[in-house]
Amino acid sequence: MQWRTFSGQSIHLPIKTAVKEAIIKERNAGFHLKVCIGTDSQVRGEETEFATVIVFLREKHGGFMFIHNEKTKQPYSIKERMLVEVAKSIEIAYELCDLFNEFDVDMEVHADINTNPQFKSNEALREAMGYILGMGFAFKAKPEAFASSCCADKVVN
Repeated sequence: MQWRTFSGQSIHLPIKTAVKEAIIKERNAGFHLKVCIGTDSQVRGEETEFATVIVFLREKHGGFMFIHNEKTKQPYSIKERMLVEVAKSIEIAYELCDLFNEFDVDMEVHADINTNPQFKSNEALREAMGYILGMGFAFKAKPEAFASSCCADKVVN
């Protein structure tokens, strides 16, 4: 998996190492961190692109994010695509959760799923929420799920 910063700089370390270094650097600078992980997707023709983000929030001092983009020609229904987004976020959250526990960093998984039943993405809400909470992670859906609905949304090409 190739990760990058928001400015486009490639992250050449394994993501777990890069996240650990970022946490240590931010702590040494005196910042208290919270991390939000989310994925968004965009369908263009036969191709679906997913963007997964790890958003680091510095308490009262902005933040930064690491980004991974991935494309596939696999066709998805809207519900399937929402659940694949959640699965991609959970995969990263699970890989990193021991680091967050070690350094006492709060982490949330954000799902780009609308809580309003009038929206098609709402079909996946119950399953996504069960999946995330069942893994033991804090869960946010729209409109509170800014990591997926704002941050990842901006970097899905």
